[in-house]
Amino acid sequence: MPATRFANLVEMWERSAARFATAPLFGAKVGGTWRYTTYGEVDRHVRELRAGLGALGVGRGDRVALVCDNRVEWAVVAHATYGLGAALVPMYEAQRPEDWELVCRDAGAKVVVAGRPHVVEACRAFAARAPWAGHVIGLEAPRGDPSSYAALLARGAEAPRPPVVPGASDTATILYTAGTTGRPKGAVLTHDNITSNVWALHELLPLSAADRSLSYLPWGQAFGHTCELHALSALGASLALAEANDKIVANLAEVSPTILVSVPLVFHRLRETVERQLERAPRLLRTLFTEGLAAAQASRRRKLGLRERATLEAADRIVFSRVRARLGGRLRYAFSGAAALSPAVADLIAAVGITVYEGYGLTETGPVVAANGPRAHRIGSVGKPVAGVRVVIDPTHTGDPRQGEIVVYGPGVMRGYHERPEETASVLAADGAFRTGDLGYLDGDGFLYVTGRLAEQYKLENGKVVAPAPLEEMLRASPFVAHVMIYGDNRPYNVALLVPDLDAVAAWARARKLHFAGTAELLASREVAALLEREVARCSTSFRAFERVARLALVEESFTVDNGLLTPTHRVRRRAVVERHGRLLFALYDDAPAIGRD
Repeated sequence: MPATRFANLVEMWERSAARFATAPLFGAKVGGTWRYTTYGEVDRHVRELRAGLGALGVGRGDRVALVCDNRVEWAVVAHATYGLGAALVPMYEAQRPEDWELVCRDAGAKVVVAGRPHVVEACRAFAARAPWAGHVIGLEAPRGDPSSYAALLARGAEAPRPPVVPGASDTATILYTAGTTGRPKGAVLTHDNITSNVWALHELLPLSAADRSLSYLPWGQAFGHTCELHALSALGASLALAEANDKIVANLAEVSPTILVSVPLVFHRLRETVERQLERAPRLLRTLFTEGLAAAQASRRRKLGLRERATLEAADRIVFSRVRARLGGRLRYAFSGAAALSPAVADLIAAVGITVYEGYGLTETGPVVAANGPRAHRIGSVGKPVAGVRVVIDPTHTGDPRQGEIVVYGPGVMRGYHERPEETASVLAADGAFRTGDLGYLDGDGFLYVTGRLAEQYKLENGKVVAPAPLEEMLRASPFVAHVMIYGDNRPYNVALLVPDLDAVAAWARARKLHFAGTAELLASREVAALLEREVARCSTSFRAFERVARLALVEESFTVDNGLLTPTHRVRRRAVVERHGRLLFALYDDAPAIGRD
């Protein structure tokens, strides 16, 4: 059956709410038990909040800001806003109050809905001095507070109002880009931008009302917003809300999802867990795992011999089945984006019997541009352009006919950046093309490969152009690496600032009976430095000599959103890292290379 093409998000939600009223939609862990809220229960709150926000004066063309993490109320606020013809402006609780204020001011938010009490307090502080904000609603405030979510629902229940039917070209949401190199910009996405993405995903992937995901990607980010929240709820599927990022693996076993909308980090951490357990396992089990993995890889290329089949069956029964159990036992496939999945991780997940379909997209494209799927899947690529999308490679800025900037045409391309005409003109062409700023190429069969960011590439002093992202992604797949940033702008060679995974490094040291008084001593040890130099060298073998890292500096401080070194979508803020650790990076050029160059 062909996928349904919805005219707008209001129509999409109204259809699901009516068709799947008694089906579970959102699950949350309460008192140690997972409890699900139905489509009908969520819709009742959507109708009440729509009327409540309308009573505050919210109408067509207005903006409602939302500052909270994924929760049932997030979706209620979103659908109530759409149903008034207004636009949703979502943010993250992990951002700083000054970021919330900047976005609210830039968007001209009429109402701010905030999550936890400290967020409400901060929002009320800046709203008090802002003529553009009339109300701050606290999701967790007591019902007796007239500015509480509960009070607004009660008010709306007394005076219902029907939904407004927005046009396809009306603004649905303004999603602010992470801003790795400058101020965040608001990407204006229309109803058609988002529903066209949902339609393309439904055309590509075998999703159904029977599916369940474990939701941990922020819905305020385009990937989670479109590919999970809207794509799944449009079909009557259910979403269990992860307790926290450090509980994802535990929650997977409890929820037993059938699909996972994810970033590679989850699979990288799963592989690390498996490898750590194998280090303590009997030698026979380690051998079975290695040979079983090799047999699984070979089975994708050719028919296995009798001994290989027996090895794979034994490995599946004794080892791989345990990995599946850690993922809940029902996971059929995952849709992965935001970064490349390392070949080693892809091989493990495939051996376990789970297919990972990698895709590619940007906030400005709604987000999906290309994706692998059951009918066209090539490991290492991000798939073919999805239905309705055309990709062109422009080599103008690379000087390399083999690759260039990825340029996108299609219904998902944003209207522009909110009140940023010059910046909009720099990325949107008159013919509707969006210049992504990403580097890549299309192979002979139409599969897209992403090789880096145009803005992140730099020239060494010998004129060689380096795109650091692919090697950084490879290094982040190492169990011993938490974060890494490669640097070499106008320098003789590349260096790297690396944050080790301290738990993994400490476990490695204990296994070798190496004892350190503390983290500082561990990071200063020659043994640990040699370990990480070997990891860098191992991950660099497929890269050209000038792309590799020659020297390495270790730091304890992690890259986080709170310390400003990561964006809310966990991309490295390169300028901030150089400002924080520039002295250490620049000192790496004072001596001869430690790792060596060809």
